Amino acid sequence: MSAISITVSHQRFHRSLLQGLALTYISFIVLLPLGVIFLEASKCSWQELWQVITAPPAIAAYKLSFYAAVLAALINSIFGVILAWILVRYEFPGKRLADGLVDLPFAMPAVVAGIALLSVYGSGGVIGQYLDPGTFIGDSLKVLGIKQVNLTSSVVGVVFAKVFVTLPFVVRTVQPVLMEIEPEIEEAAHILGASARQTFWLVIFPQILPAIFTGFTLAFARAIGEYGVVMIISGNIPYETMITSVYIYRRLEQYDYSGATAVAIVLLVISLVILICTNLLQLWSRRYES
Repeated sequence: MSAISITVSHQRFHRSLLQGLALTYISFIVLLPLGVIFLEASKCSWQELWQVITAPPAIAAYKLSFYAAVLAALINSIFGVILAWILVRYEFPGKRLADGLVDLPFAMPAVVAGIALLSVYGSGGVIGQYLDPGTFIGDSLKVLGIKQVNLTSSVVGVVFAKVFVTLPFVVRTVQPVLMEIEPEIEEAAHILGASARQTFWLVIFPQILPAIFTGFTLAFARAIGEYGVVMIISGNIPYETMITSVYIYRRLEQYDYSGATAVAIVLLVISLVILICTNLLQLWSRRYES
């Protein structure tokens, strides 16, 4: 009995040690920096913080960030399901390569991604050059009253950047759910007279809907905090193409640390809300599956 009690005490000691190390690591990596943010913001009065948070350039940056993030998440929710469906249900040459390219935005540095998008969609780029004034498409748009189309230093460029960085989320959340759906379920639906469209919307779609919601939430959260790619491609024009993260950086360049911290807290609160929503969606998904 003594040997067993010694073994149990050792196990408890090691478990407590690991838990302490984990909590210490999380504290230094996450909790301490977040605490410093609030400490920096506390140097200003509530009135000063409110003026910074509700300043017209900040409000414009909030609106653009939310609009572009929601639009990018919606676009990737639609095409992410299509990509996941193709990668799971079909065999074709280069499938492994296509599956690997989905994760490329995770690995590609933001500077490289920004330069690549700028080279394609910017003025004089691979695609952007055909929209410049003097070209057939450019002159046709000019007749319609559109003097110049700029796919980079515009809201379109901001959305492009956010779509690029959030591409993998919906694909990687929907893909494993599709792989777990047994073919017998679809065969039973076909035997009962359901068409391919009815089978998808009535049988498959309800099963992947929680994963779509989770992927949308993750893509939205990632798009809200994006900085590097948007910094290069958007032009960072105040009231037009400047997002919140770039606005924070501009405040830091002006040595306005308290102002930058105040706006950063707004993004922090939004991130916490998104995190809570993601956890609730995952809980709902597990309940739905059970």
